[in-house]
Amino acid sequence: MDNSANPPASVTPSRDLQRLIDIMAALRTPVTGCPWDLEQDFASIAPYTIEEAYEVADAIQRGDMADLNDELGDLLLQVVFHAQMAREQGLFDFGDVVQAITTKLIRRHPHVFGEARNLPPAEVKKLWAEIKAQEKAERAKRRPEARQASALDGVPAAMPALTRAVKLQEKAGKVGFDWNDIRTVLAKVREEADEIEAALNAGARAEEINAEIGDLLFAVANVARHAHADAEEALRGANTKFERRFHFIEARLAEQGTTPAGSTLEAMDALWNEAKREGL
Repeated sequence: MDNSANPPASVTPSRDLQRLIDIMAALRTPVTGCPWDLEQDFASIAPYTIEEAYEVADAIQRGDMADLNDELGDLLLQVVFHAQMAREQGLFDFGDVVQAITTKLIRRHPHVFGEARNLPPAEVKKLWAEIKAQEKAERAKRRPEARQASALDGVPAAMPALTRAVKLQEKAGKVGFDWNDIRTVLAKVREEADEIEAALNAGARAEEINAEIGDLLFAVANVARHAHADAEEALRGANTKFERRFHFIEARLAEQGTTPAGSTLEAMDALWNEAKREGL
């Protein structure tokens, strides 16, 4: 593996992926590179990688294709950044990343690239699950762990908590640890809400109340899963709706020469209900 940096011959923009790789290598070159880029490591860059993925999703939700083009570039930069740091340590490089994903795509689609062609959708799904199970077993051999393998393995700890809750529930459900009726799950939500109230009434410590709130959120995520709703998308929609209605309150108050800080909860609640009646 070649660990030498290859600074670009010029700094003009390019459609060539290799130019991007070379620019990243130049930024990470000691002495002549960027001090900030040189200070980074996998752990320090990881939050930016997650943030860029969210910004891609935001551009898609807003239907802003020009912004999506820009955000996809930012996300690609994150991949190149991680690959460059790995290259410097002799671990792997960008070419290895590309080879790994192309190998995976070919392996997971024998109905497209292999001999298992013209399979019905149900068989494709079954085959996909079998291939992923084989990959999981291979990873376990490469990374032996002291603990016993679990049906919950493969859900990254760094995944957003709401999404991770759904993924864990899905994996548990595949081995039979699940409810069959969404109404039972709703009853669990009510039970968890009651436990929060009981904790508050008992003057429980903050960490105990926090734990109860976590149980409630986990149960709500389970309701979304059983309803075949995207929990993250549902919450993003609720956030957007809250912003829209609150902006309505601010605008109405501004017409009255005041602000939320200078108003009362009763007045703002009335405007909130007005926003709802107007379909906001």
